[in-house]
Amino acid sequence: MKLKLPERQFEAYLFDCDGTIVDSMPLHYIAWQTVFAEWNCEFPEEQFYAMGGMPVAEIILTLNRMHGLNMPVEEIRKRKEQMYFDRLSELRAVPEVLEHIEASYGQIPFGVVSGSMRNSVTASLKALNLLDRFETLVCAGDYKRGKPDPEAFLLAAERLGVAPEACLVFEDAEMGIQAATAAGMASVKVPMPWERAT
Repeated sequence: MKLKLPERQFEAYLFDCDGTIVDSMPLHYIAWQTVFAEWNCEFPEEQFYAMGGMPVAEIILTLNRMHGLNMPVEEIRKRKEQMYFDRLSELRAVPEVLEHIEASYGQIPFGVVSGSMRNSVTASLKALNLLDRFETLVCAGDYKRGKPDPEAFLLAAERLGVAPEACLVFEDAEMGIQAATAAGMASVKVPMPWERAT
């Protein structure tokens, strides 16, 4: 399956990380399920994918509100991240996106815009030997308002010195597509793992 890009020239590519560059969503879901099970907190797969792009702390706070729980945000975040790191050897790139990274690397600048913490993004990209391809990483903690707000994408464009309308965003999550649109950027939707398998 190939990604169909808009037929015009862009001056920068901005990529979400999890589920876009790296096929990490199934590994993240296993980590979330394991941690939340200790609190008898249900987290259906459909809900997990619907929250794609949301910062980790916000996911925990949202589930606390939904289920009337008081899960300690920082403790849960750290445990979940460690469980993910423990499985990094299983990580693979999303082939349809990797193809565009390899084809355009060195011709235009690349940035990563993620709802994950910087250490998680860095570890994922290092595991696949891709970290050096990206000129900037905009991660949770670098911005105040997460996707679907455009702030993170606009910050990445500013860091690269490229006008928002000259950027193409690669995203797997609906919230990310909304954020790109709000930033005035074109976007390409990366299929979910089960869609790519067909």
